[in-house]
Amino acid sequence: MNIEILRCDITTIEADAIVNAANSSLLGGGGVDGAIHRAGGPEILEECRKIVARQGGCKTGEAVLTTAGRLPARYVIHTVGPVWNGGQRNEHSLLANCYRNSLQLALDAGCQTVAFPNISTGVYRFPAAEAARVAVATIRAFLQAHEGAMKVLLVCFDEVNFDCTKEELERGH
Repeated sequence: MNIEILRCDITTIEADAIVNAANSSLLGGGGVDGAIHRAGGPEILEECRKIVARQGGCKTGEAVLTTAGRLPARYVIHTVGPVWNGGQRNEHSLLANCYRNSLQLALDAGCQTVAFPNISTGVYRFPAAEAARVAVATIRAFLQAHEGAMKVLLVCFDEVNFDCTKEELERGH
């Protein structure tokens, strides 16, 4: 399976696309979203504003594609993860949609490599182990359905997410 795990800053990754854990306004924020907007420069925000003007933001579970600006990637795929509410409000399937829709956008754009952060595990409080389970299962299913389509990098910023993601990846071998 073409999945690799890294522990670093996603804004330094050379890939065809990096995924941004955005908010629905697409106008930047904290965490990985703020870091991507700062590192990528004003071109990303400019394209996000055009998307907002056209479709009114991005709903939870959906994804949109923009330039990567000054980042060492070609594209940024912005996806809006669910806020954790105890797991009773469709959070798991919404999170799976984030990965599925981002992968489909990457495939449609001809990307060979796509890098994901840990979506929703920061201020949205999705439990890291459950988020890793959803991420790995969804990515594996997508890659099986689109064999050889791309390489997926799971980029973890902190040790907790790295350990949970690594454990989930090893479980499937």
